[in-house]
Parts: sequence; structure tokens; C-alpha cells
Amino acid sequence: MTDILSIKDLTAKRENLVYMAKSAEVAERYEDMCKIMKLLVQWEGTSLSSDERNLLSVAYKNVIGMRRASCRTLKEYKNSEWLDQYKTLVENELKDICKEILGLLTDTLIPNVKNEIKTAEKAEGGNEKELKDLQMTGDYHRYLAEIFTDDKDNVMDAQETYKSALAIAEKHLIPTHPIRLGLALNFSVCYYEILKDQQKACELAKSAFDAAISKLDSIDEASYKDSTLIMQLLRDNLTLWTTTEAAEDDGGEDVDAA
Repeated sequence: MTDILSIKDLTAKRENLVYMAKSAEVAERYEDMCKIMKLLVQWEGTSLSSDERNLLSVAYKNVIGMRRASCRTLKEYKNSEWLDQYKTLVENELKDICKEILGLLTDTLIPNVKNEIKTAEKAEGGNEKELKDLQMTGDYHRYLAEIFTDDKDNVMDAQETYKSALAIAEKHLIPTHPIRLGLALNFSVCYYEILKDQQKACELAKSAFDAAISKLDSIDEASYKDSTLIMQLLRDNLTLWTTTEAAEDDGGEDVDAA
């Protein structure tokens, strides 16, 4: 089987990689997309634009999403020696993917954007880039925590990353900004599903929703669709979590850092 990175001259220019990442997305070849985006992140002397960060998020979210779904499905089947081995195989694939994207975020992307914010006189969009990276970091620690329940480090890392990111968002972004709303949504899901704290989950989701509702007139046209979608997800989760008949395993909807 031919590897996409073996295509002649693909890695000669950065714009080649961007073009092929977009092509892989259209073709729904997300494994290929991850390989390309990893090279883009590591390309010397450059940093990802907002659009390229979106490509990175789409690539890894789709690849990890399939493994998360597989883990949930296999969990429902009766244990056997073969099935246990298969579960371990899928879980280790998920772990490897999470570790790969977390390495890109913590070793390259987050330090680069922090440096941009520090050195630029006016780091336009700097906080938004940093917040997207922090949200992704929290998300992938959460994905690890939901599968590897005995590893408390991922639980702590998810909670602390979401907490610090939300503090930055509340300082720099208006309540209706989709990044701020998305952080509140995913952090509340973390509280409910991972930390098993229904009260905190509901308090955070309600606070974010109420703050956004009170500033509805501040939503600009460009972000209206994203903002109102996340507000709906916050409300849906609140309804689910406060229903007395809700099953113990009922989780909530989250959102990509796109």
C-alpha cells in the first residue's frame, strides 16, 4: 500500500501539503490528512494559520472519533479472550493518536502561539489560536480519560487545561464568541462524563448559556450560526442532565475546536 507522503515532490513546498490536506479532507481520507498536517505543524520557521488549525482539528477529530465509537461498541459485547485482545488493540490505537496530537500541541503549537503573542505588538487573533490549541489539548486528554479510567493524570490534565483556557476566554472574548462557548460546553461535558460532577456540569453550562443569552445582540453575522448552535447544545445537555430519568451513562454533546 502506497503512503501518501511518498507522492513525488509532495513535501517540496509547504503549499503542496496544504493543498493535499484539503484534498484528503474532501476524499474523507483522514488518516492521510493527519500525516500531512503533522508535517505542516513541524515545518521549520512557520506556524499554522487559523484555517490550517481547522484542518488539523478536522483530521484528528475524525480519526479519533472512529476509535472512540469502536471502543464504545466493543464495551457492550461479552468479554472473551479474543475480544479482550481486540479491545486492547483498538484502545492502544486511540492512545497513540491522542499522544501524537497532544505532542504536536504541547511541544510545538502552543509554545509557538505563546511566542507570537509575546513578541507581536498586536497579536491579532493570537488569543483565539491559543484557545483553540488549549481546547484541543483538553479534549484529547478527556478522550484518553474516558477509555483509560485508571489513569488519573489525564483527568487532571483535562480539567486544568479547560480551566485555564476558559479563564483566558472569559477575559478576552465576549460571552457569545463561539470559542468561549465551545470551551464552556466541552468543559461541562468533562465535568459530567469524566469527573462525574453533575452539579458543576450544570452550573457551568447554565452560566455560559445565560451569559450568552443576555448578550444576543452582540453576536456578529460571521459567528451567528456557530454561536447559536453551541448555545443549543448547551441547552440540550442541561435538559438531558437535569432529567431524573436520565441513564447513568448518558453523556452530552461537545464541539470541535474549529
